[in-house]
Parts: sequence; structure tokens; C-alpha cells
Amino acid sequence: MGSLLCTEAKKRIWILIAKMQALMPDPQIYVERTLAIIKPDIINKEEEIEDIILRSGFTIVQKRKLQLSPEQCSNFYVEQYGKMFFPNLTSYMSSGPLVAMVLARHNGISYWKDLLGPSNTIVARENFPDSLRAIYGTDDLRNGLHGSTSFSSAEREIRFMFPEVIIEPIPVGQAAKDYLSLYVTPTLLKGLTELCKRKPADPFTWLADWLIEHNPNTPKLRHNVIIEEP
Repeated sequence: MGSLLCTEAKKRIWILIAKMQALMPDPQIYVERTLAIIKPDIINKEEEIEDIILRSGFTIVQKRKLQLSPEQCSNFYVEQYGKMFFPNLTSYMSSGPLVAMVLARHNGISYWKDLLGPSNTIVARENFPDSLRAIYGTDDLRNGLHGSTSFSSAEREIRFMFPEVIIEPIPVGQAAKDYLSLYVTPTLLKGLTELCKRKPADPFTWLADWLIEHNPNTPKLRHNVIIEEP
């Protein structure tokens, strides 16, 4: 009788454990996305650097090769505006094609920053000789590679280089309204106004083509240097 009660108690315990496990969420690894740029002066090291990136546990989610104008570089580095090195920075970054990549892995932003090392190549060589900027950089300006410094900068920079990318978490509520008001509504209103003027036979297809053509976030590539890779 005692053995039977013991067996019944064990069954109840296992049932309780099973119920608790069913209520527990699946373990998740928080994957961050960050923007990486191989700058113009070391673009010939692209394959070598990508191999290091992949062996460091990153996934290259997206990649493109392009050349930005000085004005677009100014917009990209807007947080550095007003600093003495700003004109030289925009000139350097617009001097030739560069490779932009969206990288993803656990704690991707901080891990990529650690892999890069200090922004000043001379400091990197002195204190972090195995870092990428110590290896591929030249001086405090031409440091070879770029990496986002925070989640907010990664979000902004990825949207700049890859306007079609959706970055989680997707905004909701007031954040969604602010996003639409800032990034969508102005261009959409222009498109709808033009649609009313043109009155095309297929308005939906016309509007879709117009929005693609007039996307304000698409970097304009210079003629004769348009190099796109999937």
C-alpha cells in the first residue's frame, strides 16, 4: 500500500514538472545586428576580412559594395559634424568604393567593437596589436574599418545603408506613429499627389514604382563605380 502511494506521488510530481516546463518559455539567445564597413583604402582586403568575421562567429546578413558622395558621408557621420577632422573624414570615406555589411551574433555590437579595437590605429597598435584596426589601419583617421558604437547607432546606420531592412523590435504605438510621420508620410504624400496628377491606368503598380524610384534613403551611387553584390 505504501509503495503504491509512493508511486502515485511520483506520478503527480512528474505531471507537475511537465506542466511547469510547458509554461516556461524556450531558452533564447539575444542576437544583435551591427553595421560593419570596410573602408575605401583597404577594400582589396575584403575576402580576408570577411573570413575573419565569419570565423569570429558572425553571420553576414546583408552586404553591398558602393561609393558614397561627400554629402552622403556627411549625413552618415552626422554625429561627428563640427569636429576638426570632419571634412577629412567625409573626403576619405567618399574617395572610393566601400563594403557595407550587416553582421549578426550574440552581443554583436560590443563583440565587433572589441574585434575592431580603438578608433585610433596608433593607439590600437600600441595596446591591442591583434585588433583589426591595428592590422589594417594607417593612422587616427584612416583606421580601415567602421563599427556601430551602440544599438541606436546600429539601427540608424543599418537603415542608412540598407533602407529595406526591418530592424527588430518593430515599433508600435506612438513609436510607430513617429516613425511613419518622419520616414514614410512625407514621401508617400508626394507620391499620392503625383499619382493624382498623372492618373495612370494601374495606380497601384505606378505608385509602387514611384516609391522605389524616389526612396529618399537609397544612397545614390556615382556613375562608373556602381558595384552591387547580394
